[in-house]
Amino acid sequence: MGEQPDISRRGIMLVLSSPSGAGKTTLTRNLLDQEQKVALSISVTTRARRASEIEGVHYLFRNKRQFEVMRDSGELLEWAEVHGNYYGTPREPIEAALSSGRDVLFDIDWQGTRQLLDKMRDDVVTVFVLPPSADELKARLERRAEDSAAVISHRLQNAVEEISHWREYDYILVNRDLNESFARLQAILTAERLKRVKMLDIETFAGKILDDLKKFSP
Repeated sequence: MGEQPDISRRGIMLVLSSPSGAGKTTLTRNLLDQEQKVALSISVTTRARRASEIEGVHYLFRNKRQFEVMRDSGELLEWAEVHGNYYGTPREPIEAALSSGRDVLFDIDWQGTRQLLDKMRDDVVTVFVLPPSADELKARLERRAEDSAAVISHRLQNAVEEISHWREYDYILVNRDLNESFARLQAILTAERLKRVKMLDIETFAGKILDDLKKFSP
């Protein structure tokens, strides 16, 4: 098969949400590893930078006053307060990426997703990742061996609220098998990239073909 013509397009804001333990983090990491034109959205936060974290790679670190100025001046696409710290998505780098045809991946919850949809619905594609069962979700959290029983219980309670919003998403992935789920996630991305609305030059491209075909008319 021949290659697709190089038609410029606006990038996609691809949102992945899920309860903790459903496999979203692994899917996100695999997509970033295998898709060169996908970049991870870098959040701005007011929490203290850890020794292993790099400014502009893991987060954009700002103090509370700086964050509030960004929030109040409309520089954030979405924001939330979590455990006393602010987190948000800066608008400018996202707009720059989309305009250049790069897709941006978001690992955010349903509340952040709603805010993105309110501001940029035409650019946003949303995917919710479900576990195959409640028992399997609990087992995955326990297999991590990272959290105490109390923390696992809290995550399972939070999952009730998170999963209740699955109907608000464009696509649902039931993550029974990681490889299969990843293949489906790639298929979603490919399909959304091919939508006509994303191809900025398709009208010019198709128009040229039509004009050229008229040369063959008797």
